[in-house]
Amino acid sequence: MNFRSDNTAAAAAEIVAALTAVNDKPAPAYGEDVWSRKLNEAFSALFEREVRVFTVASGTAANAIALASVTPPWGAVLCHREAHIECDECGAPEFFSGGAKLVLIEGEAAKITPAALQEAIVRNARGIHSVAPSVVSISQTTERGAVYKPEEVAAIGEIAKRAGLATHMDGARFGNAVAALGCAPADVTWRAGVDLLSFGATKNGAIAAEAIVCFDLDRAEEIARRRKRGGHLLCKGRYPAAQFLAYLEGGLWLKLAARANALATKLGAAGAAHVSTPVESNQVFIKPGAEKLAKLRAAGAEFYDWSPGEARLVVSWNQSEADIEAMCRLLASL
Repeated sequence: MNFRSDNTAAAAAEIVAALTAVNDKPAPAYGEDVWSRKLNEAFSALFEREVRVFTVASGTAANAIALASVTPPWGAVLCHREAHIECDECGAPEFFSGGAKLVLIEGEAAKITPAALQEAIVRNARGIHSVAPSVVSISQTTERGAVYKPEEVAAIGEIAKRAGLATHMDGARFGNAVAALGCAPADVTWRAGVDLLSFGATKNGAIAAEAIVCFDLDRAEEIARRRKRGGHLLCKGRYPAAQFLAYLEGGLWLKLAARANALATKLGAAGAAHVSTPVESNQVFIKPGAEKLAKLRAAGAEFYDWSPGEARLVVSWNQSEADIEAMCRLLASL
């Protein structure tokens, strides 16, 4: 019963078929192939406006390159204390930006509130002696599985805009968020003030397919240059491009994410007595204590410890029904 992370899951059959389909003959390199040339059009249709899309190999690269494009070395990235860019990227945003500082903000369920964001902006705008707030970065879903509603993103985006900051969204699990919200992708991104989106597919059925979606076309040239300089202009660009085209076709990305979300809801109901953060996507946080977590592991469950006595269970797009049923029984037994 592997609930360690959705990045442990296999690739979806549609993704594998797409890779096979583009693998039969030579194709131009560095994004000049026919599949890569379709990406801007496909994503523009998805987001209902013209966008530029840049594929990269990892979510860390997507976040770091995007943030570096809007943050000078003396700038500040405002983010939650539990944000992936703070806890799990080994200083990549600071490295790619040439030294920008991450300014950490508190908030329930790893969500930034407008009031907390406003306070952080004021606290770090003290002239030449302070870093210059440059961008706010939010995660969708958050590192505790919470989902920002369109109006919540818009409130943050409005504060950022008034302060002259860009808004970045880490969408490693963007599919799970949109599937949970049931809204148009545009409603929770550019219409709500988001300038840059790290659009993840790897955790939801793809193979090393991540992208930076640029809603502000004036920023596209710098992102393109930084991607190349940072070693993420992929030579055989047809492979990530083919994955994204298949991922979006027919709403596959939402279908896969919705299944994971629904199964996570079942786990949350079974372990309701110990759920420590409301279940809104495909992540379930429980805090039954170390002894009971040891009992789960002894029964064959795999998961990450999150804090003392607390664990994170992540449901993958292809999690087996047998895994869910067995885990539900275990959680109920606690």
